[in-house]
Amino acid sequence: MAYDPDNIFAKILRGEIPSNRVFEDDETLVFMDIMPRADGHLLVIPKTPCRNVLDASPEQLAAVMKTVQKMAHVVTQALGADGVTVQQFNEAAGGQEVFHLHFHILPRHEGVSLRAPGQMGDMEQIAALAEKIRAAT
Repeated sequence: MAYDPDNIFAKILRGEIPSNRVFEDDETLVFMDIMPRADGHLLVIPKTPCRNVLDASPEQLAAVMKTVQKMAHVVTQALGADGVTVQQFNEAAGGQEVFHLHFHILPRHEGVSLRAPGQMGDMEQIAALAEKIRAAT
């Protein structure tokens, strides 16, 4: 399958769709998920086009994983989380919905279950959490 340059994450990268960005370097972008399964749910994407792990270059994967690890530490510290869940899906059969490589970072607290997928979050709460996470980077 070919990469679609009009996917929602490509539009976020180009600034065509607003997002709550919390970290950015030359190769990656981190922003808040608008349908968070946990408070502080982050998405990490490469700035260069690729659908998923199946077509990513070793360099894209290395850059993204470096940022995933950094942001897992940041969000755990910023939100006082007890742990973190990292998720990544490939192709529709593997659960992928947006076809631009991305990793989910979900801060976890003991005894707090993940919310169901596909539910819009409270945008004011998401923005407040983004500010807290940005302050910790």
